[in-house]
Amino acid sequence: MSTETINELEIFPLDGIERALCVVAHPDDVEYGTSAAMAAWIAAGVEVHYLLLTSGEAGMQRPPAEVGPLRAREQQAACDAVGVARLDILDFPDGMLEYGLPLRRAVARAIREFRPNAVITMTWDEAPSWGLNHADHRAAGLATADAIRDADNTWVFPELAEEGLEKWHSDWLLVAGSEEPSHAVDVSGEPLERGIASLEAHEAYLAELPWHPAPRDMLTEISREAGRSAGVDAAIGFRAFSM
Repeated sequence: MSTETINELEIFPLDGIERALCVVAHPDDVEYGTSAAMAAWIAAGVEVHYLLLTSGEAGMQRPPAEVGPLRAREQQAACDAVGVARLDILDFPDGMLEYGLPLRRAVARAIREFRPNAVITMTWDEAPSWGLNHADHRAAGLATADAIRDADNTWVFPELAEEGLEKWHSDWLLVAGSEEPSHAVDVSGEPLERGIASLEAHEAYLAELPWHPAPRDMLTEISREAGRSAGVDAAIGFRAFSM
């Protein structure tokens, strides 16, 4: 598939993309558009793996010991809605995620283990279009951007190779929520429906957010706007970096 320039955004080419890894901070972070894009990729034969750095245990007004497992169950239901092959949830502390070597090592480990051609994460901008970005989102995004190079460097985290995880080169980094998207994934039709279902799967979490728009209304509007820029009915925009 060749890159097709349509209007302002290029449709992202799937040439050589067999596996994709989404790295985010919390349950539900993938579901604000990225999951619809992953549904489209999965339908095209791409194997998709989600890596969550926390279980989101601080995200509801209930005891964390109750919230973590609850949100993990909802995330698994969200994964099932789009056909994600594997979900891993690490135990970094929700709300206190810190950019640094431990976080970079954890993401680099996942990259070397899964060996994705494309890695997807959230923007680490301090103030994207929706407002002040969460500290965990910033830490997760920046650590992921650096971990892609760490995973491909023999001399960074050499202990991973000693564990049998040889270095791996990912071809692309895609950043969701960027103020300057360069590419789009066409999610018209079934992929968008699956993406909506994946956000709706976070039922208990969304119930505690009375101000939150209905998932269908929100994702329809987001995808319609990006679709106009890509020349399709519905799309999700990403800033894509060739590695």
